[in-house]
Amino acid sequence: MTLNWFTQAFRLKGSVALTVLPRSLLFGVFGLLVSLLHYFYPSLSLKVLGDLTTNVVFNLVLGLLLVFRTNSAYDRYWEGRKAWGQLVFNIRNLAREIRFAIAAPEPANEIEKQTALRLLEAFALSTKHHLRQEPVASEVFDWVPQTQRLKLESCNNCPLEITLWLSDYLQRQFRHSRLDSMRLVALNGMLSSMVEGLTSCERILRTPIPIAYAIYLKRLILIYCVGLPFHVVEEIGWLTGISVVIVSFILFGVDQIGDDIENPFGHDANDLPLDLICDTVRTSVNQVTEFMPVGDRSLPLAFQPEFEQLELE
Repeated sequence: MTLNWFTQAFRLKGSVALTVLPRSLLFGVFGLLVSLLHYFYPSLSLKVLGDLTTNVVFNLVLGLLLVFRTNSAYDRYWEGRKAWGQLVFNIRNLAREIRFAIAAPEPANEIEKQTALRLLEAFALSTKHHLRQEPVASEVFDWVPQTQRLKLESCNNCPLEITLWLSDYLQRQFRHSRLDSMRLVALNGMLSSMVEGLTSCERILRTPIPIAYAIYLKRLILIYCVGLPFHVVEEIGWLTGISVVIVSFILFGVDQIGDDIENPFGHDANDLPLDLICDTVRTSVNQVTEFMPVGDRSLPLAFQPEFEQLELE
């Protein structure tokens, strides 16, 4: 247990150490220059320049801003995780309901149903790329019929487009009496919840923390790190540079963590594991697709969707 603690403490992956270390060393060099100035001019009083670092009001404001920055960033991270949790929840339920609530008397109906199930996987993957502001990847096209791929390449919001296809599929099943009205309402409610989750993620992505807070916090940290060596040089002398490196490393680290988790949908180690979540969706949909009721064990497991020939009308 102790070994794991030290392993975690010195772990670099997922840490902000390599990001903040260069600027901490820069202020350490500045602290060394202050030590040199104090050594050659000992009669020059420098402590008055660093008195700001002991000011109660200054330290209180700095501490409050650091707490606000960290809490605001983590709130966005946690809200994004809850939104993705709801997406997975609704995709699983929608896949289950499509699998069992919609009748498929003909093989073509079964193929169409499985195409709709695969669109749920495409929705999760396209949402991931949409939030990362990336073009639609080939992994999404693997679950979309050929006739719909060009439209997916040109649309502005691919996940929303896929929900429209799914909604159209449900309406057609209702018109052909393969889905009753109560189930239709329930399935459309799940689709609406998926759109709600998508919208929540977009809100997080497009509503950053006001820039004034970030600017003001960085200015206060800068003032503190500049004033600190003048305050401690008379007491610790040549150790001033080391002390400045340690203190600035702490302050820069807390600020950098807020920057890293403010947008939780990227590729960084501190972002949400969207690839793993999408793999979970794929596994869940595959499990629903391959399931066969006990009374139908003699039937083939599933009709494979003919993506190159089928067109969603």
